[in-house]
Amino acid sequence: MNADDLPALREELLAHGLWANKRLGQHFLLDMNITRRIVRAAGGLTGQTVVEIGPGPGGLTRALLEAGARVVAIEKDERFLPLLEPLVAWSGERLRVVHADALAVDHASLAGAGAQIVSNLPYNVGTELLVRWLKAGAWRGAMTLMFQKEVAQRIVAKPGSEAYGRLAVLAQARCHARQEFTVPARAFTPPPKVNSAVVRLIDRADAYPHLDALERVTAAAFGQRRKMLRSALKALTPSADVLLHAANIEPTARAEEIDQAGFRRLAEAWRAMTSA
Repeated sequence: MNADDLPALREELLAHGLWANKRLGQHFLLDMNITRRIVRAAGGLTGQTVVEIGPGPGGLTRALLEAGARVVAIEKDERFLPLLEPLVAWSGERLRVVHADALAVDHASLAGAGAQIVSNLPYNVGTELLVRWLKAGAWRGAMTLMFQKEVAQRIVAKPGSEAYGRLAVLAQARCHARQEFTVPARAFTPPPKVNSAVVRLIDRADAYPHLDALERVTAAAFGQRRKMLRSALKALTPSADVLLHAANIEPTARAEEIDQAGFRRLAEAWRAMTSA
């Protein structure tokens, strides 16, 4: 099966009079060399169930099907359904197209257990979807996701770096996160104002289970990141000094200095304080 045998994506868009909807954060990736590279970054997908969000005209969808995956494609914009439906028969029924808002649909019921997520995410919902997936149960497997490059850097950032913040702590509490490669803005139609990057996230064996608590702690800690934690964490609790002492963290430290283990201790200390 070779996706090159299908009508060219650009011709399909022109034939249907379709254009990107900026309100939905749409930027089409029509270069099959890049979509195939994303699929290769996801590893062997033959026989695997893959969830794709916002397939648009179906460039990445074609590459996923070409690689032998079973794809659940969730598309909010009904204009693209006529471009996606022919891929169902072409793939031997390995594609299921779901017309729905990815923020509203129950991904677990659509995907089944162990599904990977491979997506060129719409810019306006990518971070929110990632945080939801980090909290997901056994239905979700590894994730290979394209974000704005700045967001990708925030996901993989290490303590002490400028990009290190709440998103890095949450993502790395659950997953090993690695930036795979950068995609220049000119590769998209229409070109966005920034470059993009692909991130691979694989669940950790020691994944931290209480992400809601970690969200609360990191929201306060990085909400005023230039302040010492004794001040920043007062947005979370008036007993910030007690919390920091329980977590064995210096009150004068700042959020960007605290590593994954330190934030886990803070989250556990806050859980203990709020359950007492």
